[in-house]
Amino acid sequence: MTQLNKEVIDKIRVLQTNEITEYVVYTHLARRLKDEHNKNILLKIGEDELAHANIWKSYTNEDIKPKKLTILFYDILNVIFGYTFTLKIMEKGEEKANKYYDEIAEVLPIAKKIADEEEEHELALIAMLDEERLQYVGSMVLGLNDALVELTGTIAGLSFALQNTKLVALSGLVTGISATLSMASSEFLSARSDGNANAMKSASYTGIMYIVAVSLLVLPYLLLPEDAYLPALIIMLVTVLAIIFVFTFYISVAKDLPFKRRFWEMAIISFSVAGLSFVIGLVIKQVLGIDI
Repeated sequence: MTQLNKEVIDKIRVLQTNEITEYVVYTHLARRLKDEHNKNILLKIGEDELAHANIWKSYTNEDIKPKKLTILFYDILNVIFGYTFTLKIMEKGEEKANKYYDEIAEVLPIAKKIADEEEEHELALIAMLDEERLQYVGSMVLGLNDALVELTGTIAGLSFALQNTKLVALSGLVTGISATLSMASSEFLSARSDGNANAMKSASYTGIMYIVAVSLLVLPYLLLPEDAYLPALIIMLVTVLAIIFVFTFYISVAKDLPFKRRFWEMAIISFSVAGLSFVIGLVIKQVLGIDI
């Protein structure tokens, strides 16, 4: 066997740790799936990772344990965002490993073979994955976009018109719940008219995204004192930005779409409507002479 120096062994140890950790992650992801097709894909990827870990073990002669915190992190990502997003995040974190493969390949040709297998097999298998929630991205975007644009503007306008967090929260909840039912119904009828056999699921995704957005936007007004409408408004706007960031990042990773343009487009529209509604609320309050 080729004599390896400490630097190379250390790099092999890192790769072995990554491979055995990813084997556990893929196994965990597979256990949560009911779809046998996708489950088998993930198990196959996991088997490849375990095989690679065993190859590296023959050089380190060590039983290296997987990284528990990394496994926990990906388990949480999977629960929140789904396995497609989780897998693609894992793949994006492979840059350091790829660099090590290139360096080790100068000493051990098998590293090049493993690197090629990693790239070809995993990308091919991941491309085959078919996650249900990604089939309804359009419905999710519809619900979230409409909620953020409509509710951000409404709550901003109400904040200056009413200047009372509890009244704003009440008005926002009534408006939001009504709009949720309206949007879900519209999505159902639209999908049904297009011959979509899963119209109810489309409507559900739209409604869920809408009501989640409503709840998060109204929450600051429920928690803060009645006269703290300005802090509540600021927190609400920060929440809007955070929601846009997280959702846009999720879609960009899961669907391989550009992030920046979509993020700024959605943010500018939401905040423009909020600013306009803010001014309208103030003007209406002054014109009508309403003092609450």
